Amino acid sequence: MARNGRKFADDTLILELSSGKSVPEAANAAGVGDRTVYRRLSDPAFQTRLAEAKKTIVARALEKLSESSVAAVETLVVLLKSDADTVRLSAAKAILETGLRMKQMVELEDRLRRLEDEEASRKTGSTMARSA
Repeated sequence: MARNGRKFADDTLILELSSGKSVPEAANAAGVGDRTVYRRLSDPAFQTRLAEAKKTIVARALEKLSESSVAAVETLVVLLKSDADTVRLSAAKAILETGLRMKQMVELEDRLRRLEDEEASRKTGSTMARSA
């Protein structure tokens, strides 16, 4: 296969596989056989590109969720003023549960960042001690 043909096939495979398509579906879209896809999947450079593509998709999805979170909270706040007790209760539960989960995530992220910083400092300190 010509170099440009392989680049096109690889790009198509990355796109198809990262969006959740099966090997046969991705192979069909790229105009290659299943064995070619499996061979490409065993290549570390291809695996890296595929992982990066998947990360990009997840990042975009999280960005969209984040953008709509404010509207979702505003909706819940409006529902807190509903005349129906069950609606108010559901909105209150959703706000409290989500707020607690977000708080826990932020705290966990902070703890992880501190531990990573401490580990990096420890490694840097032990490297400096060895070179002295």
